[in-house]
Amino acid sequence: MTPPETNRSSQLLRLLGVGFGIAVTIGGTIGTGILRRPGTIAQELGQPSLALLIWTLVGIYALVGSLQVIELGTMLPKAGAWYVFARRAFGDYAGFLIGIGSWLGSISAMAFGAAVMGEYIALLVPASSGYIKPMAIGILVLFVAFHWVGVRLASQAQEVMSFLKAVGLLAFVFVCFAYTPDEPIQFSGDNTLPIQGSLTVAVLAALQSVFYTYDGWHTAAYFTEEDVDPSKNLPRSMLAGVLLIIGIYLLVNLALFHVLPIERLAQSKLPAADAIQTLYGPASARVVTGLLLISIMGIINAQIMFNPRVLFAISRDGLFSRFFARVNAGGTPGRAMILTAGMSILMIITGTYGKLSDIASFFFVLCYAAGFASLIRLRQTAPELPRPFRAWGYPVSTWVMLAASLAFLVGVIVSDPYSSAYAVGFIIISYPAYRLVKQLNR
Repeated sequence: MTPPETNRSSQLLRLLGVGFGIAVTIGGTIGTGILRRPGTIAQELGQPSLALLIWTLVGIYALVGSLQVIELGTMLPKAGAWYVFARRAFGDYAGFLIGIGSWLGSISAMAFGAAVMGEYIALLVPASSGYIKPMAIGILVLFVAFHWVGVRLASQAQEVMSFLKAVGLLAFVFVCFAYTPDEPIQFSGDNTLPIQGSLTVAVLAALQSVFYTYDGWHTAAYFTEEDVDPSKNLPRSMLAGVLLIIGIYLLVNLALFHVLPIERLAQSKLPAADAIQTLYGPASARVVTGLLLISIMGIINAQIMFNPRVLFAISRDGLFSRFFARVNAGGTPGRAMILTAGMSILMIITGTYGKLSDIASFFFVLCYAAGFASLIRLRQTAPELPRPFRAWGYPVSTWVMLAASLAFLVGVIVSDPYSSAYAVGFIIISYPAYRLVKQLNR
């Protein structure tokens, strides 16, 4: 009898290229944060130049981090990204912990995104405001049905949504810079606000806010097994995608500072909408709501592509039920996708996605740290592995990224010890769960 892991139905299809890699990097990263967070950052830091510095520093973190992930992804071109790296470097249990943590975290993020999308639909269609939960569930069901058709159609949709998202943001930037304010906005001097409390605390809070806005820069690494030539395409798609994200984020911030004085920006919950209203009146805010919807659709589309592949990879390796290690005729890990979306729907029904999203922040940062540690470990223990791309600046760059990730992890724990305690509790129970799964799969 053919072992389940070698059965043809457990093989992903090689259909993807550079265009998709760039699109899924942009689509998996740029969400609502860039249109919402600048107001929070302005309030915390009180100075445009300092805010731009924070956005730039985290962008550099994402760029240098992508160099590490490119080496790992081209060295181990399998679906699963962080899970694959941790398992190869540190063994099955480390892979199980990182893989399940990553999967659960992305499930809660997808549920949160669908719920937010329902809220924005309600803003455009007020009569639907009482049906946000059913709309969120319906959105996920529609995405599942769409993705069941196959990876080719799903990848094309990702390319279209990411293109529309990037064009929409750049159009927003152009419109803002076409406006001439009564008084030119200054990036220092009078155009500052006093910082409430410690500058160090304010900078750390701003770093964490921007850090989560950049989360997703690694998304292309989940699809190396389906790339027609990952050794060439992953470096091109990740570097191009991350550089575009950094450019768009900085341009949007500059555009907002050009239109809105720091006092108004700091008070704004949705600065992009306030900037457009300044230019075209209250009715124009609907344009920003439409852009937010496109952004969220791109995020959900990317999540419902990459997250089932994590569960698929774990299952294929015998660390979860092999029932989910199946790929349909269109190249979609359908069973894994249904369970992934079903878990998100359960979170929407129970209203637990918000708290679980807080806990997920711990695991997202843990995945980064584990990935960089995996690169260091594999350089030492597996020098024979093919490395079509080597991380620039190794070992200094990798150690710096590991230290920065651990620092962010400490920041997550300090800023939200309650949620972090639940995350630590999950780590404690994960080992017995791992042993049970291994026993059942013997």
